[in-house]
Amino acid sequence: MTGDGPHVEAVEARSYTVPTPEPEADGTLAWDATTIVVVHVRAGDTVGLGFTCADAACVPLIRDTLAAAIRGRPALDVPARWADMQRRVRNNGRPGLVSCAVSAVDIALWDAAARCAGLPLATLLGRAHEDVALYGSGGFTTQAGRALEDHVADWVHKRQIPRVKIKIGESWGGAVEHDLERIRTALAVAGDAELYVDANGAYSPGQARRVAVRLEQADVRWFEEPVSSDDLTGLAELRGVTTVDIAAGEYGYDLAYFARMIGANAVDCLQVDVTRCGGYTEWRRVAAVAAAANRDVSAHCAPNLSAQVAVATPNMRHLEWFADHDRIENAFLDGVLDPAGGRVTPDRTTPGHGLVLKRQDIEQYAV
Repeated sequence: MTGDGPHVEAVEARSYTVPTPEPEADGTLAWDATTIVVVHVRAGDTVGLGFTCADAACVPLIRDTLAAAIRGRPALDVPARWADMQRRVRNNGRPGLVSCAVSAVDIALWDAAARCAGLPLATLLGRAHEDVALYGSGGFTTQAGRALEDHVADWVHKRQIPRVKIKIGESWGGAVEHDLERIRTALAVAGDAELYVDANGAYSPGQARRVAVRLEQADVRWFEEPVSSDDLTGLAELRGVTTVDIAAGEYGYDLAYFARMIGANAVDCLQVDVTRCGGYTEWRRVAAVAAAANRDVSAHCAPNLSAQVAVATPNMRHLEWFADHDRIENAFLDGVLDPAGGRVTPDRTTPGHGLVLKRQDIEQYAV
C-alpha cells in the first residue's frame, strides 16, 4: 500500500446461468434462465464484489480489456478508474454489453473502496435517506388466473409490500383483451396496494393510448415502457394525454441516453439500472440530470446492489424488487436485504455493500 491506498492487483470475472423455475415472458421476450456475470476486484487484502445480469461475453472483456485498464492503479479513486475504463473501451462501443461489463467492475471497485475505508457503501456514497421504498415485480405474461393471483398475493399479502407490478403487452401487443383481464385479476388480489404495469415496449402509440384510458379508470399508477423506449416522441405524446405516470430508462447505457430521454419530456420517472448504466459512478450523474429536470429516479432490478445507491440519491422514488433477481440474490449471496414491508435499509455497520458470493452454491451453474 502507498500513500494513495491499495492498488488494484487482480480482476476476476465468471458467469453463471441459473434456470428459472418455469418459462417466463414479457410483452417482447421469453426466457428460461438468467445469466449473471460476477466480478471480484482485489486490492491489497480487500476484495470487492460486483455483478451484472448480461451475456457471458462480458467475461473476456472484463478479464482482458477492463482489467488491463485499472490494474496497478489506486483502488480508492473509483471515478478515475471508471474514466480509465471509458478510455480503454472507446473503440468497442459503450452501449450494450460493454457498459454492463464496466458496471460490474465499477460496482466491485466501490465495494472494495468502502471496505478499505471500513465504511458501509451507502455511508461512503453519502446517505440522503434512512431507507427506500420498493415494489414487488414479476407477474410475467406466462402467468394468468390462479398463478397470477398467487404471485400478486405473495408480494402484497405475504410480504406486505404495498406496491406490485405485472407484465402486460402479451405477444407484442397482440392480446390486449387478455392484458386487461390480467390487470383486473391483479387488482382484485392487490386490494389497497398500488398496481403498476410494464408493457416492455410492446404497444403501438395508438394501443398505448387506449390502454392508458383503462388504466386511469382502474387507478393504475405506473405505465412502464408503453411503447419502445427508443420512441421518445411516442412516450412524450402519451405522457401528455394520460394521468398515469410514464416510466422508462432501463435500457440506458450512458449519460447521453438519459439526457435525451429527459430532454424529450418522455417520462415522469426515470428508470436506471446500476448493472447496465455504468455502475454507481454513472448512476450518480444520471440522477443529477433527472434532478435538474425535477424528475424522480427508480432503480431497475438488482435490488440488493441498487439499495446502496438508492439511499444516497435525493430524488429517489423506489426500487424494483424483481422476482428473478430476488430469487438469485437470496440463493447465492450472503448479506441480502429483506423486502418485507415495502422498505429496506442498508446495514449501517457492515463495510462495503455487505454482499458475499456463495461460491460453492453457485458453482454448479458456471458457464
